[in-house]
Amino acid sequence: MADIAVAAADRIIRKATGLRVSEKAAKYMVEVLEEIGAKIAEEAGNLAKHAKRKTVKLEDIKLALKNLGYR
Repeated sequence: MADIAVAAADRIIRKATGLRVSEKAAKYMVEVLEEIGAKIAEEAGNLAKHAKRKTVKLEDIKLALKNLGYR
């Protein structure tokens, strides 16, 4: 079972495009978002560990996004 709701992915697509969204498209969007989110979380976790912390902080997420080329 997915961690992100299909309805949430549907809303994201509709909000960005103003178009209707097929169920298959929304489900695939969930897969993609979870894959990207996992990569960001892994990188952020590595940054927190490097800083000798057991807590992922906002700055870890921001730096992970930058390191991965998302921002």
